[in-house]
Amino acid sequence: MKYVLVTGGVVSGLGKGVTASSIGILLKACGLRVTSIKIDPYLNTDAGTMSPFEHGEVFVLDDGGEVDLDLGNYERFLDIKLTRDNNITTGKIYQYVINKERRGDYLGKTVQVVPHITDAIQEWIERVAMIPVDGTDEPADVCIIELGGTIGDIESMQFIEALGQFSYRVGPGNFCLVHVSLVPVLKSVGEPKTKPTQHSVRGLRGLGLTPHILACRSEKPLEVNVKEKLSLFCHVPVANIITLHDVTNIWHIPLVLREQKAHEALLKLLNLERCTKEPLLVEWMARAKLCDMLHDPVKIAIVGKYTGLPDSYLSVLKVNADALLHASVACRKKLVINWVPSSDLEETSAEETPDAYKAAWRLLKSADGILVPGGFGDRGVEGKILAAKYARENKVPYLGICLGMQIAVIEYARSVMNLREANSTEFDPDTTTPVVVFMPEGSKTHMGGTMRLGSRRTYFELADCKSAKLYGKASFVDERHRHRYEVNPEMVTEFEEAGLAFVGKDETGRRMEIIELPTHPYFVGVQFHPEFKSRPGKPSAVFLGLIAASCGRLDFWLQASGQPSILKPHTSSNGFSKVYQNGSLKKSPKSLLNGTFHSNGNGVHV
Repeated sequence: MKYVLVTGGVVSGLGKGVTASSIGILLKACGLRVTSIKIDPYLNTDAGTMSPFEHGEVFVLDDGGEVDLDLGNYERFLDIKLTRDNNITTGKIYQYVINKERRGDYLGKTVQVVPHITDAIQEWIERVAMIPVDGTDEPADVCIIELGGTIGDIESMQFIEALGQFSYRVGPGNFCLVHVSLVPVLKSVGEPKTKPTQHSVRGLRGLGLTPHILACRSEKPLEVNVKEKLSLFCHVPVANIITLHDVTNIWHIPLVLREQKAHEALLKLLNLERCTKEPLLVEWMARAKLCDMLHDPVKIAIVGKYTGLPDSYLSVLKVNADALLHASVACRKKLVINWVPSSDLEETSAEETPDAYKAAWRLLKSADGILVPGGFGDRGVEGKILAAKYARENKVPYLGICLGMQIAVIEYARSVMNLREANSTEFDPDTTTPVVVFMPEGSKTHMGGTMRLGSRRTYFELADCKSAKLYGKASFVDERHRHRYEVNPEMVTEFEEAGLAFVGKDETGRRMEIIELPTHPYFVGVQFHPEFKSRPGKPSAVFLGLIAASCGRLDFWLQASGQPSILKPHTSSNGFSKVYQNGSLKKSPKSLLNGTFHSNGNGVHV
């Protein structure tokens, strides 16, 4: 097993996750199997109970692990399935060691950070690195490890020590350190400043780790003289200094690395030069360029409640935005997102902040489609209900995810079924009309890991419903869940008689997983979170439906998805692509260029 460690420099937020994912893409294109591990030095055992303001959006894995968003980058870029153990936290390591101490595994020894904590970290890395992640029984050839935070943080010291020991133990040729650091350009002088990187590398070396490759974040590509200066002071060959300059979209990052021959440096350091091929990345390049070339817009309003920080939407709803991007590129449309604060849609806002109220409704009404994502708490709920009502009454394409589906059910009960008191017990525990209730097996006293989490199966009740067609006329679909509340099964018959169709249910038939409004162009709600399984080349089926409906192409996609499975790709005569359900179909390198798509059952290969 070979290991690539990615660390961050003096300034955080430099995109270590995208860098690590892009390195993985490059190595995978060389013919290697790749897996990833993310180390987060906080004391929480996982990200499940952390505020989105603190940590960004939680990413849910198939096994129910609530992990860092960077694990989502790894899954999307590398098209792999990770486990909860691929996310290491200080809390997990300390809990693991303390449990061993309580069992007597240390035979009465004094348990210390060195060697017990550092040994546990190394054992964890080696164990998890051997878990197959690509659908085969074969372990990876290379494990990419990202260390969260920045060099010098006191909370990450035990990991630095463990990784220093680890690099010495596995030896040269099996370990490579990529250090991501900022090379800013000060406007007053107009030249790149290398001091932050110099100090960062000096600190890293003082802690026992020496970088082999420098990945320098900068606004523009670095000149040779700047690289030579960094090489002199950081003791890194010029050939191993890579510029991660600003790009139009993050899909260009693997291409930027390849253009600077980062793969050659990596393969040389890992003694893999003879075992690999030249990375072509033809399909990846085509997708990145296509994203830049799109000009015909499709406007999607994301109605959320996180408005406390200017960039909060970018982190809190990033997975949803990525899923929309994947679908919009598949439909050859330029994605434009209207971020609509749900609380600004409410009547109280009209009185208290009339300008915000008008702006929110103007954004909502100008959108081609509406997305109400998942969330918790009652703030802004009435605004989300109003957004669902607007979409239903005005035939605007609507997708509700988790809470967004529950919102649609509440709105339908109030407006169509005349159940004025209809509500969720999450927002009103004493409601007389509980259309959404707490799930029977849930815990109301413990928060972490007590929701319905991970991959669960949904069975389609109707073969000709929009959702089933978008999933390639599948009889069931496996999607990831994260919720505590669900539609009240005692009221399902009443809803169905009123015209709301529950087209997807769990294996018991009592959990409502997918709703549709048959009389609406596209009004879909899902209890699961399809955004977690969306990929750049395999957009989520229901997100694809939303985008297709928003640009007037849903009928085509529904017809294409309903075609029988075949082995050869096919492009329709009108220039659009047909979709076929075949999970094992291999993609042609030119498939994106000629507009061919293949369905994998849970999405669409692009």
